[in-house]
Amino acid sequence: MSQTGTLMGFVHRRRRGAELFLLVLALAVGIGAYAAVGLGLEGQVPADIVGYGGWLTALIVAAHVTVRIVAPYADPVLLPLVAALNGFGLAILRRLDITYEALDDPHTFARQQLVWMTLGVVLFIVTLVLMRDHRVLQRFTYTAGLTGIVLLVLPFLPLIGREINGARIWINVAGFSFQPGEVAKVMLVIAFSGYLVLHRDALALAGRRVVFVDLPRGRDLGPIMAMFGISMMILVLQNDLGSSLLFFGLFLAMLYVATERPGWLVVGAALFAAGALAAYTFVGNVQNRFNFWLDPLDYYDDSPGSFQLVEALFGQGWGGLIGRGFGDGFPERVPFAYSDFIVSTIGEELGLTAVMAIVLCYGLIVERALRIALISRDGFGKLMAVGLGAIFALQVFVVIGGVTGLIPLTGLTTPFLSYGGSSLVANWVVIALLLRISDQARRPAPRLDPVDESAADSEHTQVVKLR
Repeated sequence: MSQTGTLMGFVHRRRRGAELFLLVLALAVGIGAYAAVGLGLEGQVPADIVGYGGWLTALIVAAHVTVRIVAPYADPVLLPLVAALNGFGLAILRRLDITYEALDDPHTFARQQLVWMTLGVVLFIVTLVLMRDHRVLQRFTYTAGLTGIVLLVLPFLPLIGREINGARIWINVAGFSFQPGEVAKVMLVIAFSGYLVLHRDALALAGRRVVFVDLPRGRDLGPIMAMFGISMMILVLQNDLGSSLLFFGLFLAMLYVATERPGWLVVGAALFAAGALAAYTFVGNVQNRFNFWLDPLDYYDDSPGSFQLVEALFGQGWGGLIGRGFGDGFPERVPFAYSDFIVSTIGEELGLTAVMAIVLCYGLIVERALRIALISRDGFGKLMAVGLGAIFALQVFVVIGGVTGLIPLTGLTTPFLSYGGSSLVANWVVIALLLRISDQARRPAPRLDPVDESAADSEHTQVVKLR
């Protein structure tokens, strides 16, 4: 089959060659950063760079070949962006492993993350191979919604629920810790998409007009109030500000896109303001985070205190525009530099320039998701692409915003960069879903044979004579 499909004069290019070229650059970023870490901290290229580079290359090539075979018209930019971020994150984790080992606190974050990446790529391939049409997911709208809610409730169970670092968002099964909220966000996107496709006409009806804004009708406030209640439950019971913001913001973004009514944004902003005020008043963890954000130096020596945030801000300030270089910073002074605060590690050793490049990569992922939504031929695919893109937009904003002091800390992980199997695996599946929707949207429609007008006229004449 040729590399293009033609329909009515329009050429649909597959762009798999462009994807392969970008993947080569992405691998150069990941493997090059790994080599730079060894040179900066140990004065030599890591001895295992051949094995590491070969494993990483094999994973990315397997993902590319799968896309080439089962989703040939998919977006050519998403996979290279993810490969670059994931490879770069592995290099940063290796940098931290070396320092922790020198401090007699050995870790193998990079090796474990590479194992999680392997599982993520396997599920990426399985998703693309088994799900040939994303529209089948619409049949499971309410099943996905129920599954998402059950996953959010699992950490509350006494036998498997675990509280780590003050947040009860983990479960422990057979010795393995897992964060079910990472899977719940994908399930809820499917549920929101299916629900809004069916009910968007009713939700788009205007109610009372207030200051040039048409507010929704009171009878239609049920869904947003239910989602607001779930978000508050996550905040109060799980003590997880980040996930609460993510889920409510995700639903609000999809609701606005489905209805095109600014009134929903007004209602959502009012609910968020009321919830934030109530949380600040009654939830101690939220109050602490706001206080640390407003005046971090005053709480530097307290317990709990702002030591983590202050050290991260000092490190990023010391890194400046181009950073100090691998090995010349002190990211180990920041607790959880390998997960929540990995951006501060990058800012200290590679500077604001590297942080801006990372933000640009995430921005491109969101842009490609929105582009997929624009060209998608079905309403379910449009909303699903918007929701999956919103996951990255909201998560990156609250994480990097918290680490840089723009907003209060939330406790989420940076997609594809931070250490954590739950987040990494779930995000690889999200990319697979986006590529599947993209393939359906960019694939040429079935070719229709032109109608023979003379034959049609002849048949019409014969029918008239018979009458």
